[in-house]
Amino acid sequence: METRARSRVAIACQGGGSHTAFSSGVLQGLLAELPEEVDVVGISGTSGGAICAALAWDGLVRGEPDVSIRKLRQFWSDVGAREPWDKLVNEALLASIRLREHMAFPEVSPYLLPTWGEERFLQMLREHMDFAELRELAKRPGAPALHIGAVEVLTGHFEVFQGHELTAECLLASAAIPQLFRAVHVEGKGMYWDGLFSQNPPIHDLPQLNINELWVIQINANTCARVPMMTHEIIDRQNDLSGNLSMEQELRQIDLINRLIAQRKITDPRFHPIHVQRLVFDRALDYSTKLDRWPDFLDELSEYGRSKARRFLKERASQSFAVRAGGRPAVGQATA
Repeated sequence: METRARSRVAIACQGGGSHTAFSSGVLQGLLAELPEEVDVVGISGTSGGAICAALAWDGLVRGEPDVSIRKLRQFWSDVGAREPWDKLVNEALLASIRLREHMAFPEVSPYLLPTWGEERFLQMLREHMDFAELRELAKRPGAPALHIGAVEVLTGHFEVFQGHELTAECLLASAAIPQLFRAVHVEGKGMYWDGLFSQNPPIHDLPQLNINELWVIQINANTCARVPMMTHEIIDRQNDLSGNLSMEQELRQIDLINRLIAQRKITDPRFHPIHVQRLVFDRALDYSTKLDRWPDFLDELSEYGRSKARRFLKERASQSFAVRAGGRPAVGQATA
């Protein structure tokens, strides 16, 4: 009977606000039906992708993927605007963003606003994750790695927080949009803004985990159907392109190394091919929906992510990956 070689896999989760409810669904689908020969040895994320990555890692570091699935479902259920006051806040925020297309709005610094949003966010994170316990679990030999992206405001340093130093503040720092949140102080580190300004998502260090495959959950579109002309269309496209910049650069580096290995220009045994697959959020939604917390919307995105994951795993099972046979890998995109 043929025994399939084990594959070391890392998962990278791009940021994108509420659209990362899709990432939550993808992770749930992947972990619910993870192939027997796959070992998830690392997971990374930025902004909303960082939250999803950390919740998934919570179960992976325990060796209990069911815990990951439960935590991802419950967190995004709690994110939804369900209370009457929260629904009003959600609608007011969306309305103000959409009205900017038609009129000028005064810019209000988050330092002039109350901090209840940050406080509620931190409280939610602490309710869903025991950070002290997770830091200890991360120190176990063979524990899967966690990489969270953020940027230090004063120095411009691209920070990658790891599992052994994870706190609620690290995750808030990765998700702190400057227009909405004050810079986040991480003890012993500095003042941080959203990781979308750094690595989105962190990929550079994942090959050091000796991976065979990299699965990228991509939120921002690479292409658009036509040249943006309306203000909101321009903002949407600008957001996509800036969000993909670092990711595409890091994926091109992996592709270059793959090609040099195939051409035998790299023979160092420390380097081996990495097969890259993307699970892409391919729905045309405007930027304002990245801040939409309507429960039905979040549930729909999550279910779409689960279906995308199922199709990806089915397609993966039907393929004969060159990486398992030691042949030339490819950098591809899931067609599901």
